[in-house]
Amino acid sequence: MRVTFFSSKPYDIEYLNNANKEEIELHFVEESLSEASLYLAKGSDAVSVFTNDDVSENIIDKLHSIGIRYITTRSAGYDHINISHAEELGIAVANVPEYSPYSIAEHAVAMMLCLNRKLIKANQKVKSQNYLLDDLIGFDLNGKTVGIIGAGKIGGIVARILHGFGCKILAFDINPNNEYSDTYGVKYVDLETLYAQSDIISLHCPLNKHTKYLINESTIALMKRGVMIINTGRGGVIDTKALIDGLKSGKIGYAGLDVYENEKGLFFFNHENEILQDETFARLLSFKNVLITGHQAFLTREALGNIADTTIYNLECFAKKVKSQNELTRTRVLQD
Repeated sequence: MRVTFFSSKPYDIEYLNNANKEEIELHFVEESLSEASLYLAKGSDAVSVFTNDDVSENIIDKLHSIGIRYITTRSAGYDHINISHAEELGIAVANVPEYSPYSIAEHAVAMMLCLNRKLIKANQKVKSQNYLLDDLIGFDLNGKTVGIIGAGKIGGIVARILHGFGCKILAFDINPNNEYSDTYGVKYVDLETLYAQSDIISLHCPLNKHTKYLINESTIALMKRGVMIINTGRGGVIDTKALIDGLKSGKIGYAGLDVYENEKGLFFFNHENEILQDETFARLLSFKNVLITGHQAFLTREALGNIADTTIYNLECFAKKVKSQNELTRTRVLQD
């Protein structure tokens, strides 16, 4: 089996090559999958994609026309893939349902601490020989109320970490986990209660029709003044313009974002010699109480190893015409 890996980075290539024990033919390209780049998959049986690749209906049609019969995404989320259309064409799709939930959970908590204790500013001041502390006042996490939206494995680990800090933890999830309540004191509440009572809100939910713009003008109005919002999930969960309005008014006191709703074509690339065209993102960058990282929460050695292992496992299953336990489609084309 020959596989074209779109959005390949040096760290992807290293871990995927190490995981490839069955000698699947791996073809790496740096370009994101799009209408302009899909020709690079010609001659392959499968493509491997990442979160910002375009795997919409039109792209899937064209992939199918050049012989692609399998798609694997190197991510847990798959909102960038039109699963139902792939299924209609008999293209099998698989994901990496989990890799290291610790990587993302720890990054979320790191953003909370960095924003609260103003670590970026403190470091800049010290490097400038300015040791005044006047504008570096933070707050104790101990005793604060943290609302976790999406209390699955990642959200559960965030709860575990913050329980150790002495936080009161509220959570909203369509499938409450009693173990979190018993072990970490998590109290499951409705969203309105979570918004109203939380000092910090951390987002760990997938992006779908129910969560699109979950954080918007109306929901921000329900929150405490000075609330901290952390998003290491999906950018589209937050209406960025509403977030900016909340930051300008002071309703939102801090924002930590590892994802951005219009990050496609922006994140994962070096644009330092270009003029930033996204005025909304430029406005976000102007706030001193906003911390942005470029979708790096997953980026640990453990997570990269797990992503590579699971991706190669999915491809081996496709090559052997057996069902992967991570397959998202119900129908498959078993071709020679």
